[in-house]
Amino acid sequence: MTRPFEVGVVVRDLELMERFYCDVIGCRVEHRSRVPESIGGPAGLGGELVVVWLRVPSGGCVKLILPRSGAVSVGVAPLPTECSGLSYLTFHVDDLDPVVEVLPTAGARPLSDPVVVLARGRRISFWSDPEGNVVELVDARGGDPGSGHSN
Repeated sequence: MTRPFEVGVVVRDLELMERFYCDVIGCRVEHRSRVPESIGGPAGLGGELVVVWLRVPSGGCVKLILPRSGAVSVGVAPLPTECSGLSYLTFHVDDLDPVVEVLPTAGARPLSDPVVVLARGRRISFWSDPEGNVVELVDARGGDPGSGHSN
């Protein structure tokens, strides 16, 4: 491997998802590109696309992919263990609390009650992003999940 890992997420609302992953998760826009149908079609991507590369602060990249045809089949994702294939994106954060505080106002919904769970010495929280993709947040500091984090 020559570069950090990248993952692509097909989206319906590029602006909404870009705001979510930048403003809430902390990614930053690195590059935008239009992939013409002459490339996207033969490459097996279904046609013309708009792609926004988001740099994850700790390394790696999330690519938000908007098919121009409008034929996107995404919805609320099943729980991670109810399907095979890509289940969720994991982001490691310094402090889970401020991120969890703003997630609901950014259109995310918690997938557990309590929202923050202590697991193997780490605090974790699973959420559904505004388009239903599952996002895991991990705070390695551990400790008490706190009483104010129940939905």
